[in-house]
Amino acid sequence: ETMKFKRIIILFFISILNHSLSAQSAEDWQKEIDRQVWAPFKAAFEQGGGAKLNALYASQVLRVTPRGVDVKGNFKAVNLSSARQNQENGVKISLDFWFDSRQTIEDLSYEVGFFRISRELGGISNTFYGQFHIVIEKANGVWKITQDWDSDLLNGQPISEEHFSHAFEFHGL
Repeated sequence: ETMKFKRIIILFFISILNHSLSAQSAEDWQKEIDRQVWAPFKAAFEQGGGAKLNALYASQVLRVTPRGVDVKGNFKAVNLSSARQNQENGVKISLDFWFDSRQTIEDLSYEVGFFRISRELGGISNTFYGQFHIVIEKANGVWKITQDWDSDLLNGQPISEEHFSHAFEFHGL
């Protein structure tokens, strides 16, 4: 009877420990994603590293933009071409983004946010805004993007600096 009671107590504490570990893990996984995906993504995007950018994606990706759906990875060739052209032309790029929502479990994360891309060429700057929905999955200890959706519209209206800045005040990184 005493041994049975001890087992129940031990199982109770193990279940509490497991629950507290899982509650803390989402933040830890997101920090891991930030290191493995988001920091390298920003660096590759800004420095024209098309191959480095493509390496952050899984071999099978669902890529959706206002131009359509890509399940064959055609966007990766566009990433390489755009990076090469930007470097050859001396285009300077800045990427800023923040998360509106991040839902993460052990090996899967669904991340929604907003981005701002500024491009400068010959003293002329252009800025683009958009929203993204990204699915990132962990396989063999490495997080990779498996779904990438973005749009420059929010509820049918173009996303602007006002949207980006206003939301940033409330939900920024």
